[in-house]
Amino acid sequence: MRGVALGRDGPVRGQARTSTRGAGAGPVPGAGDRPVPRRGHGRGPGSERGHGHGTWFLILPALIPILVLSVGPLLYGIGLAFTDAQSGRTQATRWVGLLNFSDLLQDTLFWDSFRVGLVWALGVTVPQFFLALGLALLLGQELRLRWLARALAIIPWAMPEVVVGIMWRLVYHPDAGVLNETLRSFGLGPDEGRDWLSGTATALLAVIVVGVWAGMPQTTVTLLAGLQNVPRELHEAAAMDGAGAWRRFRTVTWPAIKPVALAVSALNFIWNFNSFALVFVLTDGGPGGRTRLPMLFAYEEAFRYGQFGYAAAMGLAMVALIAVLLAVYLSRRLRGEGEEEQ
Repeated sequence: MRGVALGRDGPVRGQARTSTRGAGAGPVPGAGDRPVPRRGHGRGPGSERGHGHGTWFLILPALIPILVLSVGPLLYGIGLAFTDAQSGRTQATRWVGLLNFSDLLQDTLFWDSFRVGLVWALGVTVPQFFLALGLALLLGQELRLRWLARALAIIPWAMPEVVVGIMWRLVYHPDAGVLNETLRSFGLGPDEGRDWLSGTATALLAVIVVGVWAGMPQTTVTLLAGLQNVPRELHEAAAMDGAGAWRRFRTVTWPAIKPVALAVSALNFIWNFNSFALVFVLTDGGPGGRTRLPMLFAYEEAFRYGQFGYAAAMGLAMVALIAVLLAVYLSRRLRGEGEEEQ
């Protein structure tokens, strides 16, 4: 009986294995052979190429407006900077090479506007940062109705620059302006009122005040976001060690928000240097060019005097200057991060 059982087990196993392979049903699981994957599962080279084409198809509706409205005009303006293009010309536009740039270097009006632009950019960026930092520190405290204060703080940021300019023109009005009326009520101003935007000594300062007020909310929101990432445990540990408010800010808060502060300050300087709409509505570059920023000067050359090629060269010079400033900022930022890692 035992031999019959062994005999039956042996032939049955061998025949089953042989017949299974002969029928082409594939390897038996557990027999040591690797299972064959089914078709349609997994990614091959063809599926990756198809996925890439699908991605380009999805981003194409957003890419076309950027190419048409941003990249195209930029390239056209770069080409226009090397020509003598003017408005109303009956002759064909000629290629003049670097002639516009050589004229630009000798243009005293351009360098005056460049100096005004630097004063404006620094005069807005520096106080804007310190006021925004103080406001961000205040809004970061546990105060009642803090949500309302945060909402009110970003109202100037939500207003268009043209609306801000018109509103502040009413504030600075020499006869019925809020500023002159307030000064008269305290006996600090003349009875006839002062024209803040037309005076050669006060025009630039008045415009800088408006620029600080209009741009401070954006800097405040950015710094407030950086402050919320500072761990509260670090402040508590510093307070337990006896550190005061100023020491906690210097040793805990400032190192944590320093990258954010440097980034937002650099961007604010670039944006302020390229300002146009706010100053255009307030003073139109006057009086006597005291508030004529570089972008205002380029606008006048192009659309008031019809010198399109010269204005394009001026715009290209401003783009090159901004690129240099960004390169310097990024190189210092990367060098500082490398030293900190070492």
